Amino acid sequence: MQDTSRVAIIGGGIIGCLTGWFLREAGFAGAITIIERDPTYRFSSTALSAASIRTQFACPVNVSLSLFGSEFLRSIQNRLDPEADIGLVQNGYLILASAPSAEMRRAALAMQQSLGAKVVALDRADLATRFPWLNSEQVELATLGTADEGWFDAWALLQAARRAALRRDVAIIQAEASGFETDGGRIEGVRMADGSSLQADWCVNAAGPLSGKVARWLGIALPVAPKKRTVFHFRAPLSGKDMPMLFDISGAWMRPEGEGFIGGIQPAADADPDAGEDFEPDHYLFEDRVWPLLAARVPALEQIRLLNAWAGHYEMNLFDHNGVVGPHPDLPNFLFATGFSGHGIMHAPGVARAIAEHVVHGRYTSIDVGPLGFGRIAADRPMPESAIY
Repeated sequence: MQDTSRVAIIGGGIIGCLTGWFLREAGFAGAITIIERDPTYRFSSTALSAASIRTQFACPVNVSLSLFGSEFLRSIQNRLDPEADIGLVQNGYLILASAPSAEMRRAALAMQQSLGAKVVALDRADLATRFPWLNSEQVELATLGTADEGWFDAWALLQAARRAALRRDVAIIQAEASGFETDGGRIEGVRMADGSSLQADWCVNAAGPLSGKVARWLGIALPVAPKKRTVFHFRAPLSGKDMPMLFDISGAWMRPEGEGFIGGIQPAADADPDAGEDFEPDHYLFEDRVWPLLAARVPALEQIRLLNAWAGHYEMNLFDHNGVVGPHPDLPNFLFATGFSGHGIMHAPGVARAIAEHVVHGRYTSIDVGPLGFGRIAADRPMPESAIY
């Protein structure tokens, strides 16, 4: 890779920062510039994330990305920063399935295990023994990750990645991208809102919920939109010690957080518009859905005290709920790293490494993320990821 090559990364969240760092790890010696409009990260999807990682996905590529992501998080002090403390908790995910979805879940379990994921199946007797606080009514099958699953401090991870990128001579500038300069089917530069421009031989769209807007500057229809998700923080007379992340049949979820718990649920489809600049928590969800659904599954939650709530934006891929990774077929130096529909932070290490491999080697040398390419969208061949929460 020539020293004169230049990479511009739009978006300074976890994917953007790790992409800059992995480019250096892969041997890229040219200029790397991350464009971030808000260095406080006040509304960053990374900073507002519930910050979890799981291997229980329906698509094999996502399982592989999670396995690498877990290894990366466990070794973060050796990789990024010896002082980094992301508070990694590896209590697993407990995902419940009803009878109609049990066979699909068993098939997914076999696939996950074949790729090396440490996931086991539990029946109602197992649940009663291991999790006596759980009501197992209507549960046909439960799956539990016994390794490589849990949660962590998203802010600490982002700051560690940012510091590591800066130490490797990756520039992070405060600016707002507003368009592109193109010539002959290639990106030549990124235009800024202040009228300046940044020349680039490669451009990575890691703009998260705004990545659809970024793609439209090039006339590209990227089906990624910002969708608001609210997280509720609450207390209940229940110990969170050794409790896994719980995903109920209903779609409600919860996990321990400090002295209490956090939880949430997706809003109904007809109450889930593009979020725009709306970061106001949807408080109605707690009273109408989250509390009654979780209390039915965990009876101790009948006595609950709501402490706080916040909202962040998912970069929701409306096409198939899967990430979009790699070059655009007609614009080869424009690379996607977006659309993860809620699992971006856990897949950030694998995706960032894949982008770096493509830039430096012209191919993916670790995990083949080809199935996540934009080509499936252009050809109208969705690859649905059903395990989205």
